[in-house]
Amino acid sequence: MPNFLDNHNKHKKLVSLIENRTIYTALNAELSIFETYQTTFDVELAFDSPSIVSMLSGKKIMRLDDLPSFDFFPGESLVLPSGKKLYIDFPEATFDNPTQCIVLNIAPEKINQIVQMFNHFIAMEDDSFNLDFNKNSFHLLNQREINFLIQRLVNTFTDDQKFKDAILDVMVQELIIRLLQTQAREILLTNENNQFSDTRIGAAVKYIKDHLTEKNISVETLARVACMSTSHFYKQFKNTLGISPIDYINSERIKLSKQLFANSDGNIKISDVAFLSGFNSVSYFNRQFKKYELMSPTTYLKALKNTHKKFKR
Repeated sequence: MPNFLDNHNKHKKLVSLIENRTIYTALNAELSIFETYQTTFDVELAFDSPSIVSMLSGKKIMRLDDLPSFDFFPGESLVLPSGKKLYIDFPEATFDNPTQCIVLNIAPEKINQIVQMFNHFIAMEDDSFNLDFNKNSFHLLNQREINFLIQRLVNTFTDDQKFKDAILDVMVQELIIRLLQTQAREILLTNENNQFSDTRIGAAVKYIKDHLTEKNISVETLARVACMSTSHFYKQFKNTLGISPIDYINSERIKLSKQLFANSDGNIKISDVAFLSGFNSVSYFNRQFKKYELMSPTTYLKALKNTHKKFKR
């Protein structure tokens, strides 16, 4: 199967060992692929428009003024407001194993158009919930749909196919919407002061958080909490957060199960974790865990035990 970077590898020219940049342009967007071939520290970058940064290979250490310093690995993405300064360390880059990432810059008017459409479409009752790419940076950890879409974007940008601009325009719109849905999820999840609990979707999310370990959370119950019909609630929830209510509940229960595994030092039965996390059956828990973590609970538990053994030595 062809690698999604094959087209890029044919076109790139090496002019710098640090953040060697190859640029691909489209009607409303520009894609840059940055590659670093040697260990280096404190590299400064900033962009004139909101940027979506996605890691492809290697490791970076990222520092911004509005986020704690963090390691940046393949499959992770970062959304940067316009003009935001970013300082980067490359502790492991070598000529044979360069660090690679993409930076997608989208025309501000295109972003504003999609953001306005999204905010109007989800129609949250609290205007302060309106989402914006130019407020704060946010760091995304392994979002499968976003990663798949970014690979498609890279493949399309670096190819010389017909109707390239039209195809990319649709894909860029989808990416922005998915990022906005992710941002909405994070805002509601970290809503510590219950600022949005009096909105309909916010009330449903709060109900899920408060009753996560109960085994009878249904879409019908959530719809009643949100004061909506079941069909309208389901559609509105998925449009706002980019995930169905049941998938959202399962993803939160899997997060809880990982906490239970970690707090037990790995010395806990998988069946106990399944039921303590709110799942009705161990087999369903196993399927959901593998769906979200790409490994079985058994494999995860073994890895956790091995980690604890190393630290105890």
